[in-house]
Amino acid sequence: MGDSSALTESKHDAPDVGELTPPDRTLMGPGPSDVHPRVLKAMSTPLVGHLDPSFVEIMDEVQELLRYTFRTDNRWTIPVSGTGSASMEAAIGNLVEPGDTMLVPTNGYFGGRMKSMAERAGGDVVEVDAPWGEPLDPVDVERAFDEHQPDVFGFVHAETSTGVLQPNVPELTDIAHDHDAFVIADTVTSLGGVELRVDEWGIDAAYSGPQKCLSCPPGASPLTLSDRAMDKVLDRDEQPRSWYLDLSLLEGYWGDDRSYHHTAPITNVYAIREALRLVAEEGIEQRWARHREVAGDLKAGLQEMGLEMNAPDEYWLPSLNAVRVPDGIDDGAVIDYLLEEYDLEIASGLGDLEGDIWRIGCMGYSARPKNVEYVLAALEDALSEQGF
Repeated sequence: MGDSSALTESKHDAPDVGELTPPDRTLMGPGPSDVHPRVLKAMSTPLVGHLDPSFVEIMDEVQELLRYTFRTDNRWTIPVSGTGSASMEAAIGNLVEPGDTMLVPTNGYFGGRMKSMAERAGGDVVEVDAPWGEPLDPVDVERAFDEHQPDVFGFVHAETSTGVLQPNVPELTDIAHDHDAFVIADTVTSLGGVELRVDEWGIDAAYSGPQKCLSCPPGASPLTLSDRAMDKVLDRDEQPRSWYLDLSLLEGYWGDDRSYHHTAPITNVYAIREALRLVAEEGIEQRWARHREVAGDLKAGLQEMGLEMNAPDEYWLPSLNAVRVPDGIDDGAVIDYLLEEYDLEIASGLGDLEGDIWRIGCMGYSARPKNVEYVLAALEDALSEQGF
């Protein structure tokens, strides 16, 4: 027999892992976007405790900055500890109770995720149909409400999988409220990048992610609920299925009491605070205008190269540009070429559009003229390699 003690010892030798040296990419995909140097610097500041008086002040500031960015006076506005999917599940898992009916869209990948989360929360899901690459038609939404009488209606404001911006949001929310339903909006790719007015548009709950138009690393994800929505959460007959994302418990930490619930990701809260400070300094409407202008230059450059946008002009989403892959071009080879030769990230399509489009982000700190010039030049080179 061999020496088993020597074998055991070798299994527990310290791994030889070198210094962390990830490549310096230009991030022009669907997220994350480039992070502003001020946000990175904020993440390097010393930790304090998650109930430290100084951190409580920071929590208050983050909430106030989020209200400004969401365009809301909602008292219940927080960064959920987790990625954008955590704030998504917090919204759906708390507002959808077992036996509730939720109406979700079929016009993109993230409507499907809404469906999955609502079903896991015990809800019955019905759908309002629209093709991938088109927004919801208010007429179809009205018809679905008349047929199904849902308790909750979810829609995607900026569909990352198709590059489509949902217009006529107040029309949709009016339909829902006329049927006494709650409205949940996916604003992951719109918050801080395109016009969004939670209060004025009658949205009951909106969730987002920090890594898109806010140019902040993932880890603390925006969520806002109206008083009406929070009343439903607090009056539930059955507890939400997630303890961690139970908003009635999180209310104790983010509300007036500041009582212990979990250890918040302190560094990520520092980061989102600084990212939101940048939003406030620029001005939210000026920031929306910058995204339109810079992404407009990107769109014009792509069209000059002979490329076609996936979304019509009236539904174009400045923060996420979906570009049709020309016939005879290998979409994956172009993505690989850009990464290897230019340290430039763009992404392929999702779901029904996999292989048919490229998704080119123009978000937050990435929405700069020099980045647009870089991606256009690099993409032209990558396409010429395939004879386009």
